[in-house]
Amino acid sequence: QVQLVESGGGLVQAGGSLRLSCAASGRTFSSYHMGWFHQAPGKEREIVAAISWSSGSTYYADSVKGRFTISRDNAKNTVYLQMNSLKPEDTALYYCAASSTLHTVVVGRPDYWGQGTQVTVSS
Repeated sequence: QVQLVESGGGLVQAGGSLRLSCAASGRTFSSYHMGWFHQAPGKEREIVAAISWSSGSTYYADSVKGRFTISRDNAKNTVYLQMNSLKPEDTALYYCAASSTLHTVVVGRPDYWGQGTQVTVSS
């Protein structure tokens, strides 16, 4: 089993930046592909970004391309989401996810979910 704990959420003005972190434990972190999702009130949970275990492949939702960057530090068992040029529509609960394949992360069917961290962008 893998446990995922997100941190770094908060309140930020439109145009500002935040960096989310997801710390993993319980199983070899470097063997998992990782991702970030968000869910706004009344909407479905959506993929934001994903990264392969070796950092060799990344995926971004069209809505965040050019603004967000996913990265990982396997030595620290941590994946990050750097969010720049934030917009009010980015306001959501952000979840970390882990899977044995990159595809299952991208399509929203990961093996493991974190509890989420709230990001609120004010206008």
